[in-house]
Amino acid sequence: MGRPRLSANRIRRFFAPAYGLRRYAFAALLGLIVLFAGAALSFKVLLAPLAQTVAQSWRALVAAVAPGVNVDQTNHLMGGALLIAGALLVNFGATGVWRRLNEPRQSHRSTSVFGAYKRRRQLAHGPRVVAIGGGTGLSTLLRGLKQHTSNITAIVTVTDDGGSSGKLVQDLGIIPPGDIRNCLVALADAERLMTDLFQHRFTSKAGSLSGHSVGNLLIAGFIEQTGGDLDRALAMASEVLAIRGRVVPSTDDHVRLRALMDDGTEVCGETAIVSSGKTIRRVYIDPADPLAHPGAVEAIAEAELICIGPGSVYTSVVPNLLVPGIAEAIGRSQAPKAYVCNVMTQHGESDAFTAAEHLVAIQANVSTRVFDFVLVNTGVPSQAALDKYRVSQQEFVAPDTDRVASMGYRPITGDFMNETDFVRHDPIRVAARLMELV
Repeated sequence: MGRPRLSANRIRRFFAPAYGLRRYAFAALLGLIVLFAGAALSFKVLLAPLAQTVAQSWRALVAAVAPGVNVDQTNHLMGGALLIAGALLVNFGATGVWRRLNEPRQSHRSTSVFGAYKRRRQLAHGPRVVAIGGGTGLSTLLRGLKQHTSNITAIVTVTDDGGSSGKLVQDLGIIPPGDIRNCLVALADAERLMTDLFQHRFTSKAGSLSGHSVGNLLIAGFIEQTGGDLDRALAMASEVLAIRGRVVPSTDDHVRLRALMDDGTEVCGETAIVSSGKTIRRVYIDPADPLAHPGAVEAIAEAELICIGPGSVYTSVVPNLLVPGIAEAIGRSQAPKAYVCNVMTQHGESDAFTAAEHLVAIQANVSTRVFDFVLVNTGVPSQAALDKYRVSQQEFVAPDTDRVASMGYRPITGDFMNETDFVRHDPIRVAARLMELV
């Protein structure tokens, strides 16, 4: 049996924990070299043979450039200057190394510096995970996954046309930043103050800023600063938030969602589809042939685990899979592929859906088989929560796992629910169960 190939990706993962330390370490090393050179010129005691050679060369140079100048005094001054320069370089390098080591504990003050650095090493060696979806569902999952690995790529839908995102699409012609912002914040390792700022939404008293979130505006600003380069803009936003992983759209192209309803009518636009009050039969993206983001396709090809959902089945999950190249790349992947089914139904989109009916909706829209496992929550919300959701015409998603299995999928069951003000997935439990598939 041959030795495993040392891939470029494996090498990158090995050195990932030291990213950003190399230049500081180099600066410190260079500073030490300059210090020794300065000591040799100034005192001629340290490294005597080298000092003699350097001094002779320097004398010849000074005599040639400035005849009559006191060479010994010039040597002493030059050595002192080198000592100072070396000391500054050592200080810069050492300070940079300490700051870099200290970064991972910015949001965990109780963690020691080296404990946090060891933790970052472990995360950097974690499996390559791709998470596909949008809305609050995907961001919830990402909060759990980032506890296991920093090699995460979130592939996000870009069909949102409502709220702050919709306004920015109309005013600036950028792709909707809302779902991207949520995923960036979910993966953030920055101070809580910074993530809260990103999520802050201006109230009606803010005039033209009313309804906009700060994060959306910052992403729009980064896009303008980079001359419309979305990848560079997201890299800048990722650096500000110190995220674990990266976030990419399923496509850079402007796409709109269209839906064919059960009564034969067609509704255009994500917001209009959800609020139409009609039952969705199929959804499409317009145009039908946008270019898939290269980073998304590459991440899928290299993934060791692919997670789809949770999220609105027609407006968050399926649109990503309709981008040509995305579903096909998932189909070719040998990694475990799991769909995380929703805990509650969504009015206007998945009314009265069971777990199996979510799968039927995906199958009706995506011809390629894109997952083999289905994570189904079997925990039951409290009666108070069910009554609260019933007011907004939402129900608990019945875990009909026998039907899921009869469709050829492998159900993963358990209590994956977290009940607070809302009934949602527990990110820690869901991520822990998904990581067992790797």
